[in-house]
Amino acid sequence: MLKSKKAGVYKCPFGTTPGGKAVEMYSITNGNGLVAQFITYGARLVRLGAPDKKGQIGDVLLGYSTLAPYIHHSTDPYFGATVGRYANRIARGTFTLNGKTYHIPLNDGTSTLHGGPHAFDEQVWTATEYQESGGFGVRFQYFSPNMQNGFPGNLLTTATYVLTENNELHIRFRCNTDQVTVVNICNHGYWNLAGPGNKILDHVLELNADHYTPVNAMLIPTGQIAPVAGTPYDFRKPVRLGSRIKPFPAKSKANFDQYPYGYDTNFCLNGQSGKMAFAARVSEPTTGRVMEVYTTQPGIQIYTANFLDGTLDGIGGKYPKHGAVTFETQHYPNSPNQPNFPSTVLNPMPAYYYQRTIHKFRTM
Repeated sequence: MLKSKKAGVYKCPFGTTPGGKAVEMYSITNGNGLVAQFITYGARLVRLGAPDKKGQIGDVLLGYSTLAPYIHHSTDPYFGATVGRYANRIARGTFTLNGKTYHIPLNDGTSTLHGGPHAFDEQVWTATEYQESGGFGVRFQYFSPNMQNGFPGNLLTTATYVLTENNELHIRFRCNTDQVTVVNICNHGYWNLAGPGNKILDHVLELNADHYTPVNAMLIPTGQIAPVAGTPYDFRKPVRLGSRIKPFPAKSKANFDQYPYGYDTNFCLNGQSGKMAFAARVSEPTTGRVMEVYTTQPGIQIYTANFLDGTLDGIGGKYPKHGAVTFETQHYPNSPNQPNFPSTVLNPMPAYYYQRTIHKFRTM
């Protein structure tokens, strides 16, 4: 269990990468006892402690207490990472900008996922302590050189995380470039309000989304923006996740809409992109914990940890299938190849990419 200190930011060593780079941990505490911990490897949110209905602080995030498991993708499905340059999938690892075609290394079958191999999640970011009127935080920065992983443009990314006295975690990403490029950054936290090691089947989910993006067998959007009404993707009213997640037919990826084995789905959020709006609410009845998500992004990827299988042993014990749910606030997957999706093109300075997400914690 996380133990809170006096409100502030505390730094300590967290190990060394195989290449000899030192990794540091930053622990942030607010005056109410909430604790958030981050490491410079991947600008990751590795732990967050929030109170239950009895006032007891407990972990609500999957992660590890040492660096080694984060280094290898066999033991790290992007736990808590800041992912980029392009979060989610790009079909065939290919896109075209201003008549020029770019090729990104594949790392997910025939697709590029979360920026490809050795992307933002595997870099050691610089970090500085940060304070504003509402709370304490940490500001990470990473410079991605032109054509790193095939993406054009020198890109400077700043990721700012702030824990406020209102029990909110504020996440802000800002990027600028010297060439036209594509950008889509998000945090990939795996949340479990019952505590790591449990399943999320009793979590109750509500989404502010009238539409979603259907996908093919490789989880690439078809280009359609479909209504959620009458489908298993309708979370406009609170729904217990376990009532929707059914056994998936053996040896078949057909009929996903009828037999979801779990969600890995982009929902098109209601509201105007660029303006802060309510996106999601999740609650857990036993602990009474509630987390609300607000964002300026047009989409949110809900992933119910379908590929965890009980072999990963982290904080809280072994992580089972459906042992967490992610709330990846983002632009839609494969947007560079879908002209009808909100654009992810970033032009050179003075233009910049900026997005904000808030996770608000309370009890029922």
